[in-house]
Amino acid sequence: MTGYVFPAFEGSNYRTTAWTVRRACKFEIVPLDLTVEYIKLDYNRSCARSGASTVLRLSNCFNQHLAIVLFGMVAAVAAATGPVRAGSSWQGIKTEVYGSRPIEDGTGLIGLKAPYRPDDVRAVPVSIDAALPAGRTIKGVNIFVDENPSPLAAAFKVGGARGRMALATKVRLNQESFIRAVVETNDGRLYMVSSLVKFAGGQSACSAPPTGDPVEIAANMGKAKLAAVPSSKAVSQASQKVRLDVRHPNHTGMALDQMTLLYIPLRMVSKLEVRQGGEPVLEMDGSITLSENPSLEFDFHNKGAETLDVTLKDSDGGEWRHAFDVGPAT
Repeated sequence: MTGYVFPAFEGSNYRTTAWTVRRACKFEIVPLDLTVEYIKLDYNRSCARSGASTVLRLSNCFNQHLAIVLFGMVAAVAAATGPVRAGSSWQGIKTEVYGSRPIEDGTGLIGLKAPYRPDDVRAVPVSIDAALPAGRTIKGVNIFVDENPSPLAAAFKVGGARGRMALATKVRLNQESFIRAVVETNDGRLYMVSSLVKFAGGQSACSAPPTGDPVEIAANMGKAKLAAVPSSKAVSQASQKVRLDVRHPNHTGMALDQMTLLYIPLRMVSKLEVRQGGEPVLEMDGSITLSENPSLEFDFHNKGAETLDVTLKDSDGGEWRHAFDVGPAT
């Protein structure tokens, strides 16, 4: 066992947040007068090799100042052992998320596109097209990046009884990894496809500093825009495809401020909801694996409402609401 001790930052504000930190086998919070003075993490080198993972739940129920830098340790301790072989972590992740439920091969039902060698590991495009047989509908879609500190990149709930849908976003890539899409159907069955994505080297995306001026980032946080996307695979004449671009740094808690050399506090997009006429179109639970300034492409059935209502929330308590004109159904 190797111990890592990090000082706690004051002002941290966490509300029972679950994180998957796969390379952490054990952590200890040592309180003094209900204030965290330091966090000690014991790291077992075999954890990374076995693909074991630990869910850390952090709470401020006693107004504890929790160390955001805890998440920075992931990059530090991972470097001590070198890269993990792509695919070695999936069985542990699968058990955590799905337990003993069987997952079937989704080839022929799900199309997954991700570049084999991405140009920018900070924003790797991932697109999914799912088409189920008649009578079956899509309940949810999960996107995984196996070897990232937070492997479950995004979890989507799909509104309406939809047998087909298109979905695309961008993710961070920490090292060579399989990217997976798991679709859950209305009858409880799970289907999966995967694609290997190479890592050309350089700085891991989750520890890369944000782009742009911090003042400008703060001023624009929560802004969003919606644009129509031409699609050759329209489900029906009433189907529309759109792209939602959100301004948010999606701070991982693992990146150093280039001026202060302190870790930038974690602040991630935690939830995004899209509604039409009060009815859910799409809901997403996010993570630090989503790229900075997240984008989301999706298609939806226009049921006559002329606006899409978007609610964005982050882990620091921020909340933003937008209403976008999509026009009447055609």
